[in-house]
Amino acid sequence: MNTITFETKCYENDWRFLLRTPYLDEMIKRCGITFQRKQLIINNVKDIDTVRAYAEEKVRKGVIDTYYIAADYEREALDFFQIDRDSFGKGYYYSIAELVGIYLSETTYHLHFSSDAIMAPASESWIPEAIALMDNREDLVVANPAWNRKFKKVAREAIDETDDFFISYGFSDQCYLVRNEVFKRPIYNERNAASERYPAYGGELFEKRVDSFMRNHQLKRLTHKHASYLHRNFPKNPLLKKIKEMMLNA
Repeated sequence: MNTITFETKCYENDWRFLLRTPYLDEMIKRCGITFQRKQLIINNVKDIDTVRAYAEEKVRKGVIDTYYIAADYEREALDFFQIDRDSFGKGYYYSIAELVGIYLSETTYHLHFSSDAIMAPASESWIPEAIALMDNREDLVVANPAWNRKFKKVAREAIDETDDFFISYGFSDQCYLVRNEVFKRPIYNERNAASERYPAYGGELFEKRVDSFMRNHQLKRLTHKHASYLHRNFPKNPLLKKIKEMMLNA
């Protein structure tokens, strides 16, 4: 029987949106399935005790099952995946939460959303269908909804398709459903010329490493033809952050 972990992360700029509003609750609800594990990775925050207290409240209310502080597990995760921390360059803080999350994941499948990505309202079911396909084809190792309803762009990039999914190369850390038996291995030190398209400011970041691994081994992703997540950056301006938090609590 397949089991699934839900995961998201937070850091200094966005933890208030996830932990002081119902936003995290809604992220999970919109997935439309029951998760066997729901976890939050806390990374790079200034006042860890305050953030921990809010995370504890989400656990007490049953929104999530547990939370992890990335710094507490970074050494273990890097050793497990055989990655030299210096190899990330500028990409370390863009990558360590995802690696720690996969390292600690205990289920068959692992669904990750970046903190500023959420399923569009009333999206179609996609997770069980994606798992059924990945269970039957070893070359399909990642699945996700379309991003920001850009279904035509997904179709243009496809190399194949099924009734409900386009099949393509590529990987994004905004949302990914992966088989842990593939991703809980030391696969993160490969390079591929096509992966150089990722932004230089991120250095050798997690999603670039995954993209290289997948391309080097002809592994592909599924993108649903109708379900979509919405990705919108949270504001960084202090006043706009307060307004956003008020809106999420309204």
